[in-house]
Amino acid sequence: MDTPFTPDVVEAIKRHMNDDHADDALLICRALGGRPEATAATTTGVDAEAIEFAAVVDGREVTVRVPWGTRLTERAQVRAEVVRLYREACAELGVPARGEH
Repeated sequence: MDTPFTPDVVEAIKRHMNDDHADDALLICRALGGRPEATAATTTGVDAEAIEFAAVVDGREVTVRVPWGTRLTERAQVRAEVVRLYREACAELGVPARGEH
C-alpha cells in the first residue's frame, strides 16, 4: 500500500478514530462506503488514497475502503479529509452534523 505515513502515525490516527469517532466511521461506511446496512465500523488503515474500515454487515466483518478527495501527502490533511467525509455522509443520510442544527 502506498502511504506517506509511518506506521506510528497510522496507529495514532486509527486509535483516535476508534476511541473518539467510531460513530463517524459508521456513518461514513453507511453513506460513502456502500454499506448502508452496517451496524458498526472500526478504522483499520489510512494511506495516501483512502481510509479503510472493518464494518459489521449481517454479523460479518467486511472491509470498506473510502477514497479521499485528493491524494494525501501529509498527516495534517487526514483530519480535513475525515471531516469532509463525515459531513458528506451526514448530508447523504440526512443526519445533522455536529455543530450544525
